[in-house]
Amino acid sequence: MLVIECRNGIQHRKNSWQDGVLGTNCPIPAGWNWTYDFQVKDQIGSFFYFASLNFQRASGGYGGIVINNRNVIPVPFGTPDGDITIFIGDWYTKSHKELRKDVENGIDLGVPDAILFNGLGPYRYDQALVPDGIGYHTINVEPGKTYRLRVHNVGIATSLNFRIQNHNLLLVETEGSYTVQQNYTNMDIHVGQSYSFLVTMDQNGSSDYYMVASPRFVNSSAWAKATGVAILHYSNSQGPASGPLPDPPNDLDTFFSMNQARSIRWNVSAGAARPNPQGSFRYGQITVTDVYVLLNRPAELIDGKWRTTLNGISYLAPSTPLKLAQQFNIPGIYKIDFPNGLMNRPPKVDTSIINGTYRGFMEIIFQNNDTTVQSYHLDGYAFFVVGMDYGVWTENSRGTYNKWDGVARCTTQVFPGAWTAILVSLDNVGIWNLRTENLNTWYLGQEVYVNVVNPEITDKTELPLPDNTIYCGVLSSLQKDRSQRVRFSGAPPLTITRRTILFAFITALITTFISS
Repeated sequence: MLVIECRNGIQHRKNSWQDGVLGTNCPIPAGWNWTYDFQVKDQIGSFFYFASLNFQRASGGYGGIVINNRNVIPVPFGTPDGDITIFIGDWYTKSHKELRKDVENGIDLGVPDAILFNGLGPYRYDQALVPDGIGYHTINVEPGKTYRLRVHNVGIATSLNFRIQNHNLLLVETEGSYTVQQNYTNMDIHVGQSYSFLVTMDQNGSSDYYMVASPRFVNSSAWAKATGVAILHYSNSQGPASGPLPDPPNDLDTFFSMNQARSIRWNVSAGAARPNPQGSFRYGQITVTDVYVLLNRPAELIDGKWRTTLNGISYLAPSTPLKLAQQFNIPGIYKIDFPNGLMNRPPKVDTSIINGTYRGFMEIIFQNNDTTVQSYHLDGYAFFVVGMDYGVWTENSRGTYNKWDGVARCTTQVFPGAWTAILVSLDNVGIWNLRTENLNTWYLGQEVYVNVVNPEITDKTELPLPDNTIYCGVLSSLQKDRSQRVRFSGAPPLTITRRTILFAFITALITTFISS
């Protein structure tokens, strides 16, 4: 079994060595351990980690990460009475290896067998088909109190609508940015996205209440079975949850979700990781140095194999990670020639990466020519979501951009037949993965890497090669044998002042639920 562990949204300042994807790290062999050592400087918020190799996230390889404000920086809302992490996602009875094989053979994943809350469920939508006695995830609460719910869509490929029966969701944060505080009755959460809500327990507690996650952007009645529920249990509850589940948005209203996404705004007056207001970074006044229009389309046959592409290129991961090849000046591993737009040529499989300008300001437009929602994530950065619309992006589309309070986040949705535009300040040296979070399209090649190099002072803007680096590919001969393979690596005690998180990822301990 081989494993790599990635942290969705953690920026790893000056340290792409810790990113946990194939472009930066060799897989961790079975029985080995590898300690990720990184700082969470200049970040706050709700994130998650997951196994990033070979569909392993579909087997449950994920968990939450919470980064709190320093004590000297006020949070823009009162301290909640509780802090609860919730994972929602689609689930299949097939193993991750079977799902992977289906994708390789061009077989659609189809309707998931369930939507789960923290691994529990599914909803008993049909008493004849779903057996009784299946446990739901239960969240215990006290009446009158307010809780912070951090909700992550850790699924495979399904956008989900999250809602709580008879309760409002006050949005306060998404992926490290405090937002303008607005009440929602429900929220579309796309694959890989994370949101924080304050929920006040303002009902009378005559019964429990349903929490619901149901698929979005599907057009088949068969998807009705794929509804997940959890239970919100008041301490003074007089009975179980009852009544119909709260209604989802109208799927025929194609603009509902887009307008909801546009309504999420950056809280420009709040401090976050630093005491100065978030809005003091006036991104709308910065000159753009690089523009990339990234177009994806449905999977297609390239050289007899099903592949997905960005700008006609399906990414092929080399046996030697890009970062190691760069460190040791190994030629021929990758090319820095990724096109700014779709080229007039047949699609191909290649290891081509984007050449980013250090301290440049990049505009990226995602154009989704597929029939499903695609979520895009950029490692190493938070980017500003400045615009989205249906149709084809043109230069005139820039007139609709939000250049003041577009939310800064790390994962954005792109609706089918639509575009989304982001702006990102390339101030973090390294090689960073830009990918779709949808596992089926990511696995087939819908990703690219952005290379950001400081040509002047590389020794001060990037941390050195870690002492515990694992070597593979053409550098395999550098790998030393590890006699203590299933013991935690030695590491200093975790201290708040360092603000360093250490992850010892012991692959031997997770073989019970993940295999390559």
